Amino acid sequence: MSTTNTTPAAAPQYPEQVTGMDILARALRMVGIDTMYGLVGIPVTEFAYIAQERGIRFVGFRHEQQAGMAAATHGYLTHTPGVLLTVSSLGFMNGLTSTVNATVNCYPMIQISGSSVREPIDLDQGTYEGLDQYNVAKPLVKAAYRVNKPEDIPTAVVRAYRAAISGRPGGVYLDVTEPCLGAIMQGADADKLFYTPVDLCPAMPPAPEAVKRAAELLASAKRPAIVIGKGAAYARVEDRLKKLVETYKVPYFPMSMGKGVLPDTGELSALSCRSTIMEQADVVILAGARLNWLLSRGHGKWSPDTKFIQFDIEAEEIDCNRPIAAPVVGDLASSLDAFLTEMDGKKMSTDPAWIPALQAETKTKNAKFEARLADNASAQPMNHWTALGAIKPVMAANPDVILVNEGANTLDDTRDTLDMALPRHRIDCATWAIMGMGMGSSIGAAVATGKSVVAIEGDSAFGFSGMDFSTICRFKLPVTVVIFNNGGIYNGIGVNASGGTDPAPTTLDVHARYDKLGDAFGATTYYVTTPADLAKALTEAIASKKPCLIDVQLAADSGKESGHIGYLNPAALEHFTV
Repeated sequence: MSTTNTTPAAAPQYPEQVTGMDILARALRMVGIDTMYGLVGIPVTEFAYIAQERGIRFVGFRHEQQAGMAAATHGYLTHTPGVLLTVSSLGFMNGLTSTVNATVNCYPMIQISGSSVREPIDLDQGTYEGLDQYNVAKPLVKAAYRVNKPEDIPTAVVRAYRAAISGRPGGVYLDVTEPCLGAIMQGADADKLFYTPVDLCPAMPPAPEAVKRAAELLASAKRPAIVIGKGAAYARVEDRLKKLVETYKVPYFPMSMGKGVLPDTGELSALSCRSTIMEQADVVILAGARLNWLLSRGHGKWSPDTKFIQFDIEAEEIDCNRPIAAPVVGDLASSLDAFLTEMDGKKMSTDPAWIPALQAETKTKNAKFEARLADNASAQPMNHWTALGAIKPVMAANPDVILVNEGANTLDDTRDTLDMALPRHRIDCATWAIMGMGMGSSIGAAVATGKSVVAIEGDSAFGFSGMDFSTICRFKLPVTVVIFNNGGIYNGIGVNASGGTDPAPTTLDVHARYDKLGDAFGATTYYVTTPADLAKALTEAIASKKPCLIDVQLAADSGKESGHIGYLNPAALEHFTV
């Protein structure tokens, strides 16, 4: 077969002959892949058709980044790698953003990209979309493989699957060259390539001495606490954590995507006592949570005397930012099983005043928060609190709806307002705090679970992915998108410091009618200006189980710069001088 793309290969004589594309589709089915997200074009269009024919659902997007966000969310929710298909060059680059994000967030995902002929790329001769995709991706993802021969495709797929799902999950890049995709093999020879891989995600039990050390430390604690991260949600260990919390009376607070692993409103929930836990807890269990910037890297308000028990599958995470007194390295399910066995019969040393103090603080802070919502209930125009006060009872009445959430103030305020009762029902921008995951994650969640989804989006965040609302409509998914429009990034009252007529860097359009975008794609749409209308619209939208878009008009001055992390942006707008 020719090694350039100037002389087309002879067409295969089906069914006696097959192409690399058919082998790739069969290899994906061999490991159980039944869904693929992507955007087609040269050289993968025919492969998408073949995969669809082979029983793989293909969800086609308008932008590769959103397709990748969907694949990553699919992986997080299903424990099987979500698969992203992209074209070469910039299509690959667009998708790579989400694959890297999946790696940082520990979501199992495989990006498959077609790539151009190797020889002119290696000699830098200016071939069609001639990017060395493998070497671009390799330093940014968990693993990367290039496939040059159709005979190697099943092996490559199995290796990609294992890399994505085992140990600490992450994004894997699979580069399949155009000659490999188009190569022809005899069908009988291709049949011999397939097999049933064994134990694709093996358990990784911890060392017994590590478990014993951790149990002894917890039993000695006067003021214990558990931090629940999204790793606990992914690992599906809610029953084990429930037993640990209830048996040994250990208060807990969840990270954002850990909300709902145990109920936010549970008797031992210390969700409102984050600062107190950081300042006063003497022993803290990190369950699927990393001591990264989201937890001040173990510094900030944390007491220097706090001792940590860290459950993590990645040994290199231990002592990353602060010494860990009792590291337990292994998969979370096996580790908690061993830990509960070791704890059996042990008596806790908890200070009897610890839990009542946290419960009293929770009651006081929750009352203040409810008063804030009540004080803003009739604000006109609405602000974030007005809108969320209307949304809160609707979401509480629909606990099995998956919540997708992004923005600055929209993210922070929604996280603070809406309680979660079930695990894996809150998906947001997670570890990197990036914007632009909303539509992709909504689609991935709806496709992977079949459940209804509500995406609460800031107007700026929606702009990153808004065109893929059309994908929600095309696939008739039960997704309601709620857009908080305050006309800007943070808010809509930015001022051009030069005195010129151009909008300020943070200014968008407070008069934008996002509902008209929904009209264009055939969705049910609402434009609301009052909390009563918002509650009515959201109730109807969820019940319809159809694509819906709700444009929520907020005041332009609703919101503050940088939300809860303003310290990361020292040159705040009010400090500008000219």
